Amino acid sequence: MSHAATHTIEHAEEGLGVYTQKLGMWVFLCSEVMFFTALIGSYIILRWGSAESWPVPAETLNIPVTALNTFILICSSVSMVKAYAAAVHDDQRGLKRWLLTTVLGGATFVGVQAYEYIHLIGKGFLPSSGLFGSTFYTMTGFHGFHVTCGVISMAYCTLRAFRGKYAGGNFHGIETVGLYWHFVDLVWIILFTIVYLF
Repeated sequence: MSHAATHTIEHAEEGLGVYTQKLGMWVFLCSEVMFFTALIGSYIILRWGSAESWPVPAETLNIPVTALNTFILICSSVSMVKAYAAAVHDDQRGLKRWLLTTVLGGATFVGVQAYEYIHLIGKGFLPSSGLFGSTFYTMTGFHGFHVTCGVISMAYCTLRAFRGKYAGGNFHGIETVGLYWHFVDLVWIILFTIVYLF
């Protein structure tokens, strides 16, 4: 490769100011923002259009259990921050501990959501139960799928951490997955607020 070509590549990397994995995740999250904005926007429009006949969420949904589940997910976001900080400071013991905590929190959230679905279906609240049922299962179901993907990704990162793959300040993988995890946490806070509380 010529000196000019090498200089061009280096200049492009310096101008970008971000590594490829992180940039790719930001681009992906931008598309996810548009996806969830469409879902949430549709829900709001449908609910406003059916305000008089819309069921009271508290009469169907178990808000206390879901509030606790929301708290667990928020705590997992905090533990993800701790894991990233440990990776940056090359604290391998802390990294493994906080990643495991995050995986456990995410898996617990998915498990509680599955329990909620089973309980609601047992009560006769199905996706076919009107607009509320269809929008509820669509939004929470897609979000649950995203959380499940995050848990799987986090478990993979945890396995790599136990193999020493993030030693020596190699924290890019942790940061990239962390961005995704914080995103799904933020989306859930919005969903919980508009679906369960209003």
